[in-house]
Amino acid sequence: MLNTQPEMVNENRAPKLAGYDFYHSVLGAPRYVVAPMVDQSELAWRMLCRRYGAQLCYSPMYHANLFATDLKYRKDALQTCPEDRPLIIQFCGNDPQQILEAALAAQDHCDAVDINLGCPQAIAKRGHYGSFLQDEWELLTEIVRTLHEKLSVPVTCKIRRFEDREKTIKYAKMLEAAGCQLLTVHGRTREQKGPLTGIADWSYIKDVRQHVKIPMFANGNILGLDDVHRCLDETGVDGVMSAEGNLHNPALFQGIAPPVWQMAKEYLELVDQYPCPTSYIRGHLFKLFHHIMNIRSNAQLREQLATGNQLTQFHAVVAKVQEKYEPYHTGVTKYEPEEMEVNMSADGGEELPMLQPWLCQPYIRASPESHRQKIAEKQREAVDPNRTKRQYFDNAGNEISRKRMKKLRRRQRRPNKTDAQFQLRHERHLEYCEQCANPLGSKCEFRLCRICCRDKCYADDCDCPGHGILIKSRRAKAKQFEAHCRQENNNDSVPIVPAANRTAIDRDDPALADNVS
Repeated sequence: MLNTQPEMVNENRAPKLAGYDFYHSVLGAPRYVVAPMVDQSELAWRMLCRRYGAQLCYSPMYHANLFATDLKYRKDALQTCPEDRPLIIQFCGNDPQQILEAALAAQDHCDAVDINLGCPQAIAKRGHYGSFLQDEWELLTEIVRTLHEKLSVPVTCKIRRFEDREKTIKYAKMLEAAGCQLLTVHGRTREQKGPLTGIADWSYIKDVRQHVKIPMFANGNILGLDDVHRCLDETGVDGVMSAEGNLHNPALFQGIAPPVWQMAKEYLELVDQYPCPTSYIRGHLFKLFHHIMNIRSNAQLREQLATGNQLTQFHAVVAKVQEKYEPYHTGVTKYEPEEMEVNMSADGGEELPMLQPWLCQPYIRASPESHRQKIAEKQREAVDPNRTKRQYFDNAGNEISRKRMKKLRRRQRRPNKTDAQFQLRHERHLEYCEQCANPLGSKCEFRLCRICCRDKCYADDCDCPGHGILIKSRRAKAKQFEAHCRQENNNDSVPIVPAANRTAIDRDDPALADNVS
């Protein structure tokens, strides 16, 4: 059972190292780093990455408030093992004490605690954390200093750059002065995300490296091992962190491109040993199979993967992928390029695979410029009166609406259910109100719809708990309140005679005494 109280610093623990002493002695001077990824850098994936050259791994980002207060959340999050070292656990939040409580509960399970100051997603904006704290330097100074002074392990930070180069340098120096012992700098701004991701600018990272004295990691533009070495040379950082490139090829740090089924099978074996939620597994397999699943002939495989919710189903998908593509990989059968989906075509913006589709390889996003062109083109088409309206048809060739088409596609993802079962599910067996044609409330005592029931309760002064209409009860409470107020007013109008004077009144004027009583 986890302790609900914040853990205190262990006095018997070895003295906390800082800066490069920490980087060399505790972390082992890592150069190849797996980034913190929400729902993706769980224990099974970390162990797979360590098997293929990762020298340091970060946990997924955890919410400090939930980690500190929710025992189940903390228990599920704190999945680790003796081989899972060195490990840095990352938290997000905007309250120094909350983050401290979470970090105190985690410090005995990791080598350092990281503060997420780089998440650019909308959920971080709503929660007011990640990169949306980067302008609140006083708050960040308090958070970093609090953790630096109260934890028995070092505190590290992961940030994004500003558009202003000098501001980025001052930002990094401020965190260093507050107590940050290792800094990761992402070469993109907060606005560079999704289809507008674009290219990370390593020159900012290089400039920061020249102005801070603590160890530094670089993040951004890492598609392969060549990029890792080029980034190390160009920026002068101590290590390189990979996120998306690692998800598509966990063997990235070894510079190899293994078959996707090999990585998928090894990952599923680790999941057997270190269980994790089904959504994590599905997400990893979609990343590994990204190029294969965008081949039109693999649409059924894609649906099976999307609807799978058991390990046996995921193993079956992996087996089918291996069965289809292993003969091509071994050279037994000659591979002829297959038709890709529209979004993978040359006109779709995304670049075609650099290697054969069954090999682990990076996903190359469309450029922001091409995305903006596509948006502008769609806007022009939307206002064009001569545009061809898109049509949808069912299996019988009848034209249907887009909404109906989406519903049919959802049904097709559930192959074990027949049309008769769907029809039975959607049939409505309704009873109707005794006074009108509307359906009656299932819990209504008077067998009426809500409108008729409300009218009856008002007219007959009664309640209907089924509809939550409590007219009689509320009227009774109103009468009680009115009587109570009247009684208080009467009490305020009668003079209160002290007991000491009552004897004199009785003696002097019995009639007056009766009146006062």
